[in-house]
Amino acid sequence: MEEHVRGIGQMARECGLTVSALRFYDGAGVLVPARVDPHSNYRWYADDQVVTARLVARLRRVGMPLADICRVLEHRRDRPVVDGILQAHLTRLEEGLDDARRELSATRSLLDQESPMTAVPSPSRITTTAEELGTALRAVRYAVSTDAELPMLTGVLLDVDGDAVRLAASDRYRLAVSTLAGAGVSGPPVSAIVPVTLVDELLAVLGDDAGPVAITVTGDDLTVETGGHTVRGRRLDHDFPDYRRLLRGSATHRVDVDAAALRAELAAAATRVVRGEEAGSEQEVSVLSLGRDGGVSFASETAGVLEMGVNREFLLEALDAGGPGQLVLELDGPIAPLAIRVPGRAGDVSMLMPIRLG
Repeated sequence: MEEHVRGIGQMARECGLTVSALRFYDGAGVLVPARVDPHSNYRWYADDQVVTARLVARLRRVGMPLADICRVLEHRRDRPVVDGILQAHLTRLEEGLDDARRELSATRSLLDQESPMTAVPSPSRITTTAEELGTALRAVRYAVSTDAELPMLTGVLLDVDGDAVRLAASDRYRLAVSTLAGAGVSGPPVSAIVPVTLVDELLAVLGDDAGPVAITVTGDDLTVETGGHTVRGRRLDHDFPDYRRLLRGSATHRVDVDAAALRAELAAAATRVVRGEEAGSEQEVSVLSLGRDGGVSFASETAGVLEMGVNREFLLEALDAGGPGQLVLELDGPIAPLAIRVPGRAGDVSMLMPIRLG
């Protein structure tokens, strides 16, 4: 074997990535071997790939998302661009530390509730309007999981931290987050999963009412008072995944779209059949194409800036949840989640996991 290449084992030792990580980055198109044996599938790497692999290893050690790593590699000769990416990630890490402090504060509150000295847990109370609560619930309800094997996803998370009140739902393939703007908060922080049955009962009661709403969380008990109605239930005894880690503050491409027009085009556009996650399986996807003019399309036959595979039904539901007006699509690449935002509601976002086209 020529001296200018090394096997995957030696490459792993030299760059600080595991063999499995090198295989993953090959599959993701981030670090493709210089040569692959056609019979054994063994990977060989060139000398000039060692530095690239070490760069990937360092970025992964600080938790940089794969999409941002790809951007660093793509613009590695453009220092201002790379510096901007690194600073944005550092900002996310600092915000993550703030999140950790809040979680530890919430942990102390839970420990206090279990203390023998505390007979009754301190209640948390959120005040808002029926209109605002209904809008926020409808914005996330579509993303609730129906998988009984993932009980922590079969409800809507009520996340109260300081003055911020968020609702979140996910089924692993999509994530929806909505903020209760202008809500009043009193009491300790809350992270409670509201069962989907209680969510649906609430939506039926709220209707088109615009009156005040009071949400009270006392231990495992949930109470919602609105318009002469009182809805009671119990939180799910599970921990919701850390959805905040998936939220991003910026995107490579931001495209303003008309929700109704995009929905009509998506519903009428042809789909493509690609290989599924399981061996021998196939799945049908819609291909979202970002054109060089900055617009998006599902019908373009010409190569654009990027193409992303999406589940058509999931995207239709996300567009419906966003409302009939203007929306903003955020794209960071073909393997990064597609984000959909509602102008004027900075805290609201729907994120869809892409489907690999190749």
